[in-house]
Amino acid sequence: MATKLFKLVMDAVTTTDTDTNPEVEKYFYDFDDAHRTSGTITIPSTAFFDDAGDPVASNLVTTADDNGYYLLFINGVLQQSSLFTVAATGSSVVITQASTVPVSAPITLAVNNFAPTSTSTTTVTS
Repeated sequence: MATKLFKLVMDAVTTTDTDTNPEVEKYFYDFDDAHRTSGTITIPSTAFFDDAGDPVASNLVTTADDNGYYLLFINGVLQQSSLFTVAATGSSVVITQASTVPVSAPITLAVNNFAPTSTSTTTVTS
């Protein structure tokens, strides 16, 4: 018999299940012209109401690093993210180019964070 290289044959199958676990906070505010300066609106966090209708007592929830995002609606219309910023501490929301926002327009901020969890199972057959 000639020399032959014997190789170990293995088969591995991995299954991964991931749950995204979204955590959404919504904040509501009726625009007060006192918060507009030179076409920019600066809304303190305490001017918002939460989803239960209660006033926000301190800061807004902020997005998780690399795992969340904001949505801002003015008068029911989704705004481009380049037009607003949320303070890193959640103490305020600043909206630029807002000179035409009518008084009492509803402003809604949605904060979407994810707390994903994954489990993997590997089956090896040899």
